[in-house]
Amino acid sequence: MNNRNLSNKVRIIHRYLGFFLAGIMFVYALSGITLIFRDTDYFKKEVLVNETIAKNLVEAPAIKNATDIIYNPENGSLSYKLMQPPVILNALQKMHKATSSTPLYFLNVFFGISLLFFVFSAYWMFLPQTDVFKKAIYYTVAGIVLTFIMILV
Repeated sequence: MNNRNLSNKVRIIHRYLGFFLAGIMFVYALSGITLIFRDTDYFKKEVLVNETIAKNLVEAPAIKNATDIIYNPENGSLSYKLMQPPVILNALQKMHKATSSTPLYFLNVFFGISLLFFVFSAYWMFLPQTDVFKKAIYYTVAGIVLTFIMILV
């Protein structure tokens, strides 16, 4: 396979994989934006939780981020309020933060590998001797430098 054929194949894969991943990228972008505000109540609503736990505890258990905790030691009833994102948004955020212990990690790994493919295949869009390719390298270096500056500041 010559360089021209390889370049054309990479361009075709880049194009159709890009169209396929457009929906996934949309969902990841939305969930990522909402995760930025997870330390606030901006996308959350108040949820009342009622459950039964062990009876006759000396004090009510500590529940992270809970308010208005009411514990009845006689019957073990416990109620409290939490600020939680709506069900759909919570599911999207869990997808975004999936770990290897959840089935969604396959989607995250596939998406990450696809994004890496886009990084490298983007350079097959233009011939190396063109001005556009040289500018692409400068922009790439600028993006890397900016990212490191933001991380270190």
